[in-house]
Amino acid sequence: MSASLLRRGLELLEAPGRGKAPPGLQKGRDGPRAAGAARRRKRAPEPGRNKATVKGRVVKSAIEEYHKKKAVNHLRANLQYMLKGRFVANKAITEQVLAQNRGRKAKDQPSKKMAKKKPEGTVFTEEDFRKFEREYFGRP
Repeated sequence: MSASLLRRGLELLEAPGRGKAPPGLQKGRDGPRAAGAARRRKRAPEPGRNKATVKGRVVKSAIEEYHKKKAVNHLRANLQYMLKGRFVANKAITEQVLAQNRGRKAKDQPSKKMAKKKPEGTVFTEEDFRKFEREYFGRP
């Protein structure tokens, strides 16, 4: 609560026979501090430099700032660098290095590639099917 609200509340609760405190004990706005504060408030602003504009300041373009801070894609330069060197190691040597760096756990082992089986032709001929029809269905 502020002091002024407290003061008003005490005045309301004050007994009707009692008057206000003597003027020497009362603190009001008429003191020397109040006058100085009022004078400071009324004082006109000095004709100093305008702080909104600064001499020699260059306005930055938002688009230029965006392009300056935008992430750069280095993929093309990296690919050129990687493809520039054409030295390819022997396949046996690369397999040996990979085997040395492989762990013993199952997850570290390479997956076994199953060789695809060619679909085999049927062992039965057309003549065998006709013979089966005759025997099973009784057709001549």
